[in-house]
Amino acid sequence: MILGIGTDLANIDRIARTLARFGDRFRTRVYTETELKKAASRHDEAGTLAKRWAAKEACSKALGTGLRMGISWRDMAVSNLATGQPVMHLTGWAAERLRDMTPPGHAAIVHVTLTDDHPWAQAFVVIEARPVDEAPTLSGLTSRPRPRM
Repeated sequence: MILGIGTDLANIDRIARTLARFGDRFRTRVYTETELKKAASRHDEAGTLAKRWAAKEACSKALGTGLRMGISWRDMAVSNLATGQPVMHLTGWAAERLRDMTPPGHAAIVHVTLTDDHPWAQAFVVIEARPVDEAPTLSGLTSRPRPRM
């Protein structure tokens, strides 16, 4: 069952201007070390961070709160699997909110997708609840062999 859906559109040039104006103060307020490392390794730091900004906004909407009620920017973080697939990690109040909205006997799965086409970055987040016996673990998702086509 779907527990929440969120989307957001961020302007890459706006993020670039914010980075130029506030620098590390902005970076450390909004992004985790993992996110900052990923962005620093890319030729388009602002584009990478704009996608993550959009993902955090989209996730907060899917949680049904927006960025209020105690959720911190850093309570939501995006990393990538070895395949490049983005993965959303929740900590702090965001993780508590997710636990509270997940029905008993279910596990919550946060799906996230990111895209950009300068000057726009977009994210879409779906929070799904699956019965515990059907819910894959992250390690199960990454270690399961892919079928040959």
